[in-house]
Amino acid sequence: MSNAALEKVQYVSDQNGNLTGVFLPIEVWHELESELETRYLLQSDVMKQRLLEAKQRDEGIPLEEALEKLGV
Repeated sequence: MSNAALEKVQYVSDQNGNLTGVFLPIEVWHELESELETRYLLQSDVMKQRLLEAKQRDEGIPLEEALEKLGV
């Protein structure tokens, strides 16, 4: 996460000065979402193994070919 993006975080407080919310740049939100999804997937031994195998895989097909095979 870039420092520039973090510097754009804005906090929201109520009339008593208690923090009640936060505004995040969308790039920060997407990164947080991705980290949470990865953490969730790593809780399963099966998914953890699949993620590790996928990370080590260096062959693949172009996106257009995959979409065509899926009929999308």
